[in-house]
Amino acid sequence: MKKSILKALCLIGFTLTVGVASELSAQSISGSIANGTVTRGKAARATVVLSIPGGLHVNSSRPGSEYAIPTTVRATAKGARIGAVSYPRGQNRKFEFSENSINVYEGRATFGFNVTVPAAFRGSTVRVNVTVRYQACTNEVCYPPKSKQMTLTARVI
Repeated sequence: MKKSILKALCLIGFTLTVGVASELSAQSISGSIANGTVTRGKAARATVVLSIPGGLHVNSSRPGSEYAIPTTVRATAKGARIGAVSYPRGQNRKFEFSENSINVYEGRATFGFNVTVPAAFRGSTVRVNVTVRYQACTNEVCYPPKSKQMTLTARVI
């Protein structure tokens, strides 16, 4: 009897773990730099999009709660200058797990920054490494923070 209860509890725990893992991996990032071409000596606008499936939200860049981990976007590139990231405004929402409202992103959150390739850049392609760090939550619970990485590329003319 005790073994069958233990097996049932383990199966439930495994099922919940698989469900949580699939929810957490459901967020995706995509992006681009201008129209795929950067002119030497000029700034081009890069865009990164965090897609958040229904039933989940992520804390905004300024969640307004000391316990909520903010969304951050970090971009680096060798030989190019990266401007400050502009973050969208989130929505203030009240959740069961918090006394105060928290500022969050739902659906899609778009972040932008400038990429400037110097006039003396020696190469035909610029590569920008981007890391998006976020904390995904349901209306009842928040999951540990997660980071996703990608590389944006553009032809340099």
